[in-house]
Amino acid sequence: MIDFDPGTAAPTKGTMQRNGGDLVVETLAALGARTVFGIPGQHALGLFDALSRSPLHFVSSRVENNAAFAADGYSRATGEVGVLFLSTGPGALTALAGLQEAYATGVPMIVVASQIPLEGLGARRKGMLHQLDDQKASAANVTKSQRLIQHASGIPSAIQDAWTEAVSSPQGPVWIEVPQNVLLDPIFVPAVEDALAEPFDNPPRVELVREAVKWLAAAERPAIVAGGGVRRGNATAALLSIAEKLNAPVVCTPGGNGAFPWHHELSLQSWVEDRYVTEVLEDADVLVVIGSSLGEVSSNYFTMEPRGRIIQIDAEPRVLESNRPALGIRADAGQALSALDAALDASLSADANWHGATPAAVVKETLAKVHARLDGQDLALERKFMADIREAVPADMQTFWDMTISAYWGWSCWDSRAGQFHSAQGAGGLGYGFPAAIGGSLGLQGQGKPSRVLAVAGDGSAMYSIAELATARQHDAPVTWLIVDDGGYGILREYMVGAFGKATHTELARPDFVKLAEAFGVPARRVSAENVGDALREGFAADGPNVVVVDVLLKMFGPTHLDI
Repeated sequence: MIDFDPGTAAPTKGTMQRNGGDLVVETLAALGARTVFGIPGQHALGLFDALSRSPLHFVSSRVENNAAFAADGYSRATGEVGVLFLSTGPGALTALAGLQEAYATGVPMIVVASQIPLEGLGARRKGMLHQLDDQKASAANVTKSQRLIQHASGIPSAIQDAWTEAVSSPQGPVWIEVPQNVLLDPIFVPAVEDALAEPFDNPPRVELVREAVKWLAAAERPAIVAGGGVRRGNATAALLSIAEKLNAPVVCTPGGNGAFPWHHELSLQSWVEDRYVTEVLEDADVLVVIGSSLGEVSSNYFTMEPRGRIIQIDAEPRVLESNRPALGIRADAGQALSALDAALDASLSADANWHGATPAAVVKETLAKVHARLDGQDLALERKFMADIREAVPADMQTFWDMTISAYWGWSCWDSRAGQFHSAQGAGGLGYGFPAAIGGSLGLQGQGKPSRVLAVAGDGSAMYSIAELATARQHDAPVTWLIVDDGGYGILREYMVGAFGKATHTELARPDFVKLAEAFGVPARRVSAENVGDALREGFAADGPNVVVVDVLLKMFGPTHLDI
C-alpha cells in the first residue's frame, strides 16, 4: 500500500507497481483518446503520475474552467471525445461552468475527477482537504451522468461505459470520480489492451417517419430550421437532399451554422433574429425543426408563432415539444434525416407554392428585406468589420467565438464556408473562445490537419481566459486571438441603455492587452478597425500563438422581436 500523511492526505512514498491511475490512462488510450486537458491536484496525483507512463498527450491549462472549454473545443474541432482530468473540491467545482457549455451544446467528453480517500466518503465530516458532502451531485446539472468508482478493478468497465454514453446521442460530458487511494494503491489487474465503446443506436420510430412523410407530401409551404443537432449528427448531406426534394427554405440556428450551404437558393442563412425570416417560418404549413428546441434565440426570443404544423426531431427527449406542440421524433438527427430522405419522393419539389411565389423567390426577397433593414440603420462600421474578418479568414479555418458583440453578429451573418463556426451560445458563459480555440488547434495539429484557428473575444470576456496565454505559449498553440476592446461589457451596456436610459457598472478597467500578451511571450499588436483584415492575415501566416487587439465600439443591429 502507498502510505498517506494524515494531515495532508499526500502520498509519502511511491511504488513502481501499476496502480489505479494506470488503469484510467490505459483504458482511455485503448478507447482512442490522444489528448488530456486539466490541472494537477493533490488527490489526483496518481492520474498524473500514470500519464508519465502513457502515450497520452497532456495539455496543462491555468484555470479548470478553461481546461473544460479547451476539452470542449478539442472535441468540436476534431470530432473526437474530449478528456478532462480534475482535482477534488475547488478544482472540480471550478470546471462546472465550462461543462455547462458542453452539456448544453452536446459535446462528448469524459471527465475524470479525483476524490478524497474512500474512508472520508459519506455523511461524516472528517475535515479532509477539499472534502465535499457529495461532489458528483454538484455535476448533476452539467453532465449526462455521474459515477463513483470504489474499486480499481471497476475502472476499465466504468470508463468504457462512460465513453459509450458520451458518444451516444444526445452526446455530452460524463462524470467519473475516483478516490485518491483507488488511484494510488498497487493493483494486480492486467494492463488494459483494448476497449470498445460504440454509440447506442438511436433511430426514429417507423410510424413517426411515415406520419412525417404524409405531412410533408401534402405540404405546399414546407420550411426547415436546422439546429446544432444536424452538425452533431453529421446530417448535412441528408438535410441538403431533403430541402431540395421539398423545395423548402432552410434557416440555420447559431449552433447549426454550416449545416446548410450559405449561398444555396433555399438558404435563409442564419438570420433567426430577424422578423422577416420569422414571418417566413410562421407562414410555413409544415415546419421541420431538427436538432433545436426552438428556444430563445432560434424562435426570435419566443416571438415566433407558427401557424402550420411542426415536425420536431431531436435526440434529447426533453427538447421535444418543450416550446411548441409538434410531431415529436426522438432520434439522432443523422439517422432521422437519412430515414426521411429515403422515404421522400424526389418529385415533391414541384408542389411547393408560397402564395404564387417560388421558394427561391421567397428566400431572395426575404434576404433582400433583411439587408434593407440593416441598410436603414447606422451599421456601416459593424458590417464592414465583420466582412473584413470573413475575407481574412481562410475558407477552411475553424473559428471560436466568445460571448461578445462580434459573436452576436456572427450568429446571424457569418458564412462558415468550409470551416466550422463554434460559439458559446449553448450556455452563454464568458471566457469560452480562447481556451476552446487552444484545444481545437492542438487537436487538429495532432490529426495532422491545418491547425491555425481564430478566437474572437471582447475585452470583458478576454479577462476570463487571459491566463491561458501561458498555456498557448507553453504548447505553442497556433491560435490567433482577436480581442475587440470597447472598454467594458459592450452588449450589457447597450441593453441597459436601451432599457433604463443609462448603463450601470458595465465599464471596465483593463490591461494593455498588447503588453500583457508580450509579457507571456506571445506576439501582439494593436490596430484600428479598418486594418483588422491585414492584421489577421499576418497573424495567420505566423507560427504559434499571437494576439490582435482592436479598439472599436460596435453596435448590434436593432432587435426585431421588440418591434411586433
